[in-house]
Amino acid sequence: MMNQLLNKVPPRIRAILGSKSTICLLSGKDVFSALKDEKLIVMGCNPRIKHAIPGIMKAADELDAVIAFELTKTEGGIDGGYTGQTPKDFCTTIFEFAHQYNFTKPFLIHGDHITVHNTSQGELSVASNLVQAQIDSGYTSFAFDASFNPLAQNAAIVVKLGKLITELDYGLELELGEAQQAGEAAPLTTAGEAEEFLCTVIGHGINPDLLAINNGSRRGNYLEGEVVRIDLARTLQIYKVALSQGLSGLVQHGITGTPLHLVGKLAEYGIRKGNIGTLWQNVAHAGLPLDLMDAMRLWARENRKDIKYATRVFKAEIDAIPEKNARLIHDMAYREAREFLNAFNAKGSATKLAHALLKER
Repeated sequence: MMNQLLNKVPPRIRAILGSKSTICLLSGKDVFSALKDEKLIVMGCNPRIKHAIPGIMKAADELDAVIAFELTKTEGGIDGGYTGQTPKDFCTTIFEFAHQYNFTKPFLIHGDHITVHNTSQGELSVASNLVQAQIDSGYTSFAFDASFNPLAQNAAIVVKLGKLITELDYGLELELGEAQQAGEAAPLTTAGEAEEFLCTVIGHGINPDLLAINNGSRRGNYLEGEVVRIDLARTLQIYKVALSQGLSGLVQHGITGTPLHLVGKLAEYGIRKGNIGTLWQNVAHAGLPLDLMDAMRLWARENRKDIKYATRVFKAEIDAIPEKNARLIHDMAYREAREFLNAFNAKGSATKLAHALLKER
């Protein structure tokens, strides 16, 4: 059945991978529409450091799970962002690991947080140029994040940029309400806002698959003593609105610091994709050679920057770490990925996806 699923690989991706490749990279639209009625969450992984990727693949393979690999605009833009990974570099790395470890489970590559801060032509051009580079490299799912803008401008931006994605029948995620960094606060997204926003963009011919919201979660590591407050009732209200507008579900940001027992409940409230980014960085840092980590910490202190910005500066050293350190990161990433995939109720999701997609033929 999994071999038959290769027929669902989009033509653009098949041209990149080659006719004999067994890599099962699918469109986000296909994945989320097929799984919309399943109470499970597709794990979106932002591997800022590449050594976490094989461990994530191993966990997905053993648990028969669909996953997404993704980078944000700031993590991996055209210039490589703060991780030093251009869209082409990121896709090539994933493909190389997939071949090396014989990873044949279905997955997608997602452009996370393609941010657009205003309606200026400059901002729109930067976003569209990034999307085109991602499409050319092998991305199959995209998230426009114009949530910094008032609702009407957010919708207008999406309408202008969304056709780049919908014409290819790739996955499209929109954002309404920005999940904040730990220690920050912002108004939660409301069901009324979601309905107005979705009706507007859909009325202009843009049909998203997922909606990311602010339901009280926090991005990154929670501060010491900070309480996790995710409004599940509000999440369910917005999910019902999303379904009424033809979407497959909602997206949860800020999972790194969320307890697994709460993570496990999210699928019952309409979350169909859960993004995990900082966790993989934490895992990689725990496995890097001590002298390299010391150098990265010193650089961060001297430059008064978050240590994530050291990733690009030290990329050559990170990529060339000894095999024993790379293996340690693989193993830690594998254990973390298994825990989250089980909590997400994602075990067996690859087979469920195959049944749903192949039944359509």
